[in-house]
Amino acid sequence: MNTVWNGNGVSEIGKTDTLVWDDIRAFLAVSRAGTLSGAAERMGLGLATVSRRIERLEAALGQPLFLRQQSGYRLTEDGSGLMERAEAMEAAAIALASGVRPEVAISGTVRLATAENLATGLILPELCRLRAEHPGLVLEIVTDIATVNIHRRDADIALRMVKPERGNVSLRRVGTLGYGLYGAPGYVAARRPAGDAGAFDADDFIGWSEAQAALPAAQWVERMLRGRAPAITTTSLATQLAACRGGLGLAVLPHFLARPHELTCLDSDLGIDQPIWLVIQSDLAQSRRVRAVAEFLGALVRRNGAVLSGADPHAGGAAGVLSPRPRRGAG
Repeated sequence: MNTVWNGNGVSEIGKTDTLVWDDIRAFLAVSRAGTLSGAAERMGLGLATVSRRIERLEAALGQPLFLRQQSGYRLTEDGSGLMERAEAMEAAAIALASGVRPEVAISGTVRLATAENLATGLILPELCRLRAEHPGLVLEIVTDIATVNIHRRDADIALRMVKPERGNVSLRRVGTLGYGLYGAPGYVAARRPAGDAGAFDADDFIGWSEAQAALPAAQWVERMLRGRAPAITTTSLATQLAACRGGLGLAVLPHFLARPHELTCLDSDLGIDQPIWLVIQSDLAQSRRVRAVAEFLGALVRRNGAVLSGADPHAGGAAGVLSPRPRRGAG
C-alpha cells in the first residue's frame, strides 16, 4: 500500500482514493471499544455515522479492517497493520492542536491467552502496575487456552507452557514452571509406612479426569498409581489444590500455587517442569501496545523466576519441604 500526500495535506492511497481524518478517528474508536455502539458513545455520534465512516475508510483502502461478529468488531490482519499508523496520525493531530509534541500514549486492546493458574496466581495480582503505566491499555485475558490458536488470530499474545510448532509467530522462553508433590500437613503426618515396592504405594492420590490425561502432572500420577484408582479426579488446578488442602491425598501442583497454602512438599523435583513461552503474532511484534504487554509479562516472569521454578522454598508462604527423593517417572 503506497501512501502519497496531496497538496491539501490529505494522504492518498494509490492514485485515486483519499483518507479522511474523521474516518481514522472512527477506526480507532471502534478498534478500542470493540463495538459500534461503544465507539459512537465515545465520539458522541450516531451508530449510522460511525458505521458509514468505517465503510468509507475500508473502501478507500480497498480492504476489510474489521471482522463483524455477534460479540462485536475484531480487527482483521490489515486492520491490525493499520493501527500503528492511525495512532501516529492521532498523535500528530493532538500535537498540532496543542502546539507541543507530547509523548504518545499507548492505548487499545490486547488479547492475551494464558493458563488460568498463571492468570490468577501471577498476572492479575500485578496488573495494576501495567494499568498505572498505560491507563489507556485494555488487556483482554482468555484462559480457555485449549480452544485458542494464536495462529488463527484468536489472541494477540500468549504466555503458555506449550511451544507452538507452527504458525507465523515470534516466541521466546521467559521462565520455568516447576512442579512438586504436595500433601496437607495432617495427611502427611498420618501417612502409612511405604512398602519396599514403591515409596507411594500406600498413598492416596488426587488425579485428573480423562480429558486432562495428556498433562505431564496427570501422567506422573498415573505412573505412581500403578493401576490403582485415585481417591478423586478433578478437571482444574483450583480443584486439585482444594482437594489437596482438604487432605484427600497427594497432588502434583505448581510450586508457586502450593506454597502459599502451607502444604508439605514431599518431592520438589518430579522431572516434569515446563518452560514458559511468550508468544506473539509476528505481524504484531512491532505494535507498541503489544510490545508494552510483552515487556510487562517478560519482566513479571523474570521477577518471579525463583518462585515459579520452585528454587526458593521460602517464597510466597513457606510451605514445609521434606528431603527431596530421587527423581522418578521423568521419562
